Amino acid sequence: MSAHKDRVVLAYSGGLDTSVAIGWIGEQTGREVITVAVDVGQGGEDLEVIRQRALDCGAVEAYVADARDEFANEYCMPALKANALYEGRYPLVSALSRPVIAKHLVRAAREFGASTVAHGCTGKGNDQVRFEVAITSMAPDMDCLSPVRDLALTRDVAIDYAERHGLPIETTKHNPFSIDQNVWGRAIETGFLEDLWNAPTKDVYTYTDDPTYPPLPDEVVIHFEQGVPTAIDGTPVTPLQAVQELNRRAGAQGVGRIDMVEDRLVGIKSREIYEAPGAVALIEAHQALESVTLERMQRRYKRQMEQTWAELVYEAQWYSPLKRSMDAFIEDTQRHVTGDIRMVLHGGRAVVNGRRTQTGLYDFNLATYETGDTFDQSSSRGFIEIYGMQSKLAAARDVRLGLGTGY
Repeated sequence: MSAHKDRVVLAYSGGLDTSVAIGWIGEQTGREVITVAVDVGQGGEDLEVIRQRALDCGAVEAYVADARDEFANEYCMPALKANALYEGRYPLVSALSRPVIAKHLVRAAREFGASTVAHGCTGKGNDQVRFEVAITSMAPDMDCLSPVRDLALTRDVAIDYAERHGLPIETTKHNPFSIDQNVWGRAIETGFLEDLWNAPTKDVYTYTDDPTYPPLPDEVVIHFEQGVPTAIDGTPVTPLQAVQELNRRAGAQGVGRIDMVEDRLVGIKSREIYEAPGAVALIEAHQALESVTLERMQRRYKRQMEQTWAELVYEAQWYSPLKRSMDAFIEDTQRHVTGDIRMVLHGGRAVVNGRRTQTGLYDFNLATYETGDTFDQSSSRGFIEIYGMQSKLAAARDVRLGLGTGY
């Protein structure tokens, strides 16, 4: 298809802002709009309903994609292998979904002959950066547009526009929060949460039940093959099914609630509430299996790399050369991360209480203090002498120079 300079591909959620953006972009730029709706497990309306709404709101084409398995396999599983937690807590719920949505935006732009890609992000968040860097990393020839940021499409303008044009979208219901969700978790911000002293109220949460009054403890066995969950309680599962099942079971126990102030890429601090029951439980289990199967220095180095990997993904560098190189290292570490992890889900916690693997480095006969111990304790004296030699020499030098040892 030949290129159409008068076409824009818009990331479409089906909500008020992006529905209004269809006509708003047309009025402000004179271009036709093609919408792209991507299902990454966020739930809600059927894709076909969303597709028809886009057409009813003026889109010339409406592209929809069921990317749930793609998202779980190609984005959530690498994050699981990396034990990715931004600032040690946030499992990258929104950050992981942006690259896969951007991929479908670029794909649709190529298919329908558009040279510009649009999204509904504001000018003060992380997602504008994630979308645009991902898009230009895949398609450096494309331009990016944000109706909210670049064309002054504020919420009051959007409501007025929808009412004046009779768009088939709800405009009166006001949600005090900004919410983004997918199968990996749920992110909630703004509203009264912007006052750091305000505690979240019950209506903030959807993926998790109140951990204060949990049901009976739920014991689950997760089987991993090379770092990927492949069975739960003996039943084979796909990565998507594994996340969905742990969302259900861990969520019922209130696992995965996170209340944090994080450092945004754009330079501000932001209070965020997250729910990620499946992600939190799976990362806890995966870390436990790695503790048995990874060699000490390999595991130690990987822990350092995991922080950088999470920062790269959070900061819109999914397609960066550094992340690509780190992916290769992390994938290599997973060769022996195979086995079973048993954990108890209860009262907001996921606690590992059993590990079983044929590829681990734990040797019972070396570890035991009982009869049958095969560890040669006589070797330890010489080991300690050699291991502590440099510190001993340095201390002796300080004494010789009259500096003492500091103690």
